Amino acid sequence: MEKYINAPLKDEEIKDLKAGDYVYISGTIYTARDAAHKRIYESMLANEEFPLDLNHNVIYYMGPSPAREGHPIGSAGPTTSSRMDKYAPLLMDSGLKGMIGKGKRSQEVIDAIVKNGAVYFAAVGGAGAILSKQIKKAEVIAYDDLGTEAIRKLEVENLPAIVVIDSTGNNLYETVVKDYRTIEI
Repeated sequence: MEKYINAPLKDEEIKDLKAGDYVYISGTIYTARDAAHKRIYESMLANEEFPLDLNHNVIYYMGPSPAREGHPIGSAGPTTSSRMDKYAPLLMDSGLKGMIGKGKRSQEVIDAIVKNGAVYFAAVGGAGAILSKQIKKAEVIAYDDLGTEAIRKLEVENLPAIVVIDSTGNNLYETVVKDYRTIEI
């Protein structure tokens, strides 16, 4: 099913999303990869301020290439999500409601998604140049010293993604395999 949603996410919208839904996300989302996640995580554990309000927000696991002249951002494809699995449960416990990346997630992350009523989206790997066209504005808001891994605030319009793990724990990566195995050839 095709759905249009806005970020920051609303609880009612999240509950309506089902694994396998195609979504188009508009609004404000943030980027953060490994190094930024580590810094946020360490700040949270030390009860220090960190540069991002997680409440109902979405983090896109992406480190863009440099922007070409006249464009807000370069290629903007997803990175492998499992590298953020160590940090994701604490971030969701602190209000994060959506993650965009590629690949499978650990059972701990799936459990945190269900516990916190969150959602995991996949963006198409290898389509970074196409995905960047949906990013209308990008600005570094923290950790500039990390280069491409700095935290960016993005304004997106109809960024395409697929719901992989919904708020009840349904996991598209598992259901597709089961469905495939029942096909008679």
